Amino acid sequence: MKKVFLMSTLAMVTSMAVSAEDAALPQTVFKNVDIFNGTENKLYENHHVLVEGNKIKAISAKEIKVNEGATVIDGTGKTLTPGFIENHAHLMLMGPSLPAMEAGSTWEDFAIHGTRMAEMYLLQGFTTVRDAGGANGGLRRAIDAGQVVGPRYYPSGAFLSTRGGHADFANYTAPVGESSNMSRLNMAQEVDSVAEVKKYARNNFRMGATQLKYMQSGGVVSAFDPWQLLAGSPEELAAAVGVADSYGSYVMAHSYRKEAILGALDAGVMSIEHGFAFDCDIAEVMNDKGAYITTNLTAFDPGLMDIPAIKNVPSSFRKAKSATETFKNYIPNMKKCPVPRGFQTDCVGSVDACNIQIAYEKKLNNDFFGPYESMKTLTSVGGEIATLTGDFTNPYPEAKLGVIETGAYADILLLDGNPLEDFSVVGTGDKWFGAEKRPESPETIKLIMKDGVIYKNTL
Repeated sequence: MKKVFLMSTLAMVTSMAVSAEDAALPQTVFKNVDIFNGTENKLYENHHVLVEGNKIKAISAKEIKVNEGATVIDGTGKTLTPGFIENHAHLMLMGPSLPAMEAGSTWEDFAIHGTRMAEMYLLQGFTTVRDAGGANGGLRRAIDAGQVVGPRYYPSGAFLSTRGGHADFANYTAPVGESSNMSRLNMAQEVDSVAEVKKYARNNFRMGATQLKYMQSGGVVSAFDPWQLLAGSPEELAAAVGVADSYGSYVMAHSYRKEAILGALDAGVMSIEHGFAFDCDIAEVMNDKGAYITTNLTAFDPGLMDIPAIKNVPSSFRKAKSATETFKNYIPNMKKCPVPRGFQTDCVGSVDACNIQIAYEKKLNNDFFGPYESMKTLTSVGGEIATLTGDFTNPYPEAKLGVIETGAYADILLLDGNPLEDFSVVGTGDKWFGAEKRPESPETIKLIMKDGVIYKNTL
């Protein structure tokens, strides 16, 4: 299957270039499809969608006239949706552990893993990915140039973390201020003053970041930091926001505790990552500021305590136990006081392991919030988050993402069924750890188009 996808992709990219020179944009028309537009809790049945070049040209209940030579796809019985959007991935972090990546990996290892992850994400239906730390602009340039198959890509550059914070990946014996493998590759930088925050934040944009990632709280499976940590001063966090503002962009903050979340919002952070202590007080502030949240729902999985990285490490087990108790009200609070929530997987590991985790994260979204909210989370909310990068830092500023509407980018899926009735058609998985290897692309995702180019078509 893979070879067919890649060969057809290269052929279509070439044909698009030739057509552009001839001033005649290629056309693709989807006939007789049921449309989920990314925003409404309904399907528009038996419609027709015309793609011209890389954008949606027309949507109609009647047949659309097309040029001779247009590609015609009969989608009878299929649901046409926006391409999915992942808002919190780490395409460069292959694992198996942070110490292993710090001590035993080179730029080649990270690059090869990143290209494989990019292709996997696209074939799972994700036409856009926001990378939440560890990747610079090189992978995006390769994808956009057609050298690598993958989704639209929004990298954050190096994690910005205090000494001993959640992105302090240096070895135990590393002296203060000494460079590490991760810092040399601009994957993680230690920032312990306003001046250092400004320096490395600016360097991230220089290296191709589209937004900044600040590590404000600790974590569960990391070495040095309790999850309750409040890392960095208000002045340091404000400095990151100030640099992002100067680029017309924004900051996403790894924030667990309520105090951390409110502090981030007060500083001007526009995207709260994880946000497990979310409550209605936080919702009020978020809605007032127009901020977003992305949360990995695997953190609420009943089997979380059996994960080897937690179960077999006493310190992590203790942290996970206390965190689970503290964060138990996230889901009821989100239902009671909803805010815009984007899809997040936050996988660090092998391509096969992340493939499994993505499918399971899809399932948990439906289990906790139902199909309509889950489809919005996978589509239009992610498109709104992408626009936070502004007009001159956003690498894809010409059209909307995450919606099916006239003028939007032609990032399109055809699903074999109605996701509002049977959510499994988006490619869910019933199991996380211990699950069997998943196929390279879900059978129920019949067609994948990104930027007007078809990467998969099994109709």
